[in-house]
Amino acid sequence: MFRLPLLIAIALVIAFGGGIWSTIAALTATTGFGAIRLGAWEAFPQAQTADADPYAKSHRANAGKLLYASAEGLAFTASVDDAGQRLTGECRYSISGQTPAARFWTLFAAAPGAAPPSPAADRPSALNSRNALFREDGSFEIHASQAAAANNWLAVPAGPFRLTLTLLDTPTAGSSGVIDLSMPSIRKIGCGNV
Repeated sequence: MFRLPLLIAIALVIAFGGGIWSTIAALTATTGFGAIRLGAWEAFPQAQTADADPYAKSHRANAGKLLYASAEGLAFTASVDDAGQRLTGECRYSISGQTPAARFWTLFAAAPGAAPPSPAADRPSALNSRNALFREDGSFEIHASQAAAANNWLAVPAGPFRLTLTLLDTPTAGSSGVIDLSMPSIRKIGCGNV
């Protein structure tokens, strides 16, 4: 007598639970479609525009992130170095080169899924084009590690982390020439005390 309602209840729990789980997994697995990879860096140029796919729109709404117009900004992320190895706080990295043309850029390191660093942090976990030191040719070198380093030092969290480079007021964000850009290289210098 109670066997049929019990089977229906179990089927409904599995159906609704599986549907909710698969939706959450799809929304957290990706920022959207149309990714562009430039070395270790990855960007989603359409993710912030009116033409964004539904996954990108829901991802941005869920995170409460600021939306840029197509020519206002472009965010690149890197979770691996140029050799394809995952970025980890136990190692030291050199981020060097130049950014594409932009009026202003920011670079920060954060654990995957964590919030960007606080401006009141006691360690320099973010740099921007106004406080970074540049060479005469306009290039820079940033040392990313947990231990302090001279010149441009970016403090990274323990464990795996992701670099986010945001270009603001850049002509490259609204053009189709994004693939021809030259991005800074991310090179592993060493791990541990080596």
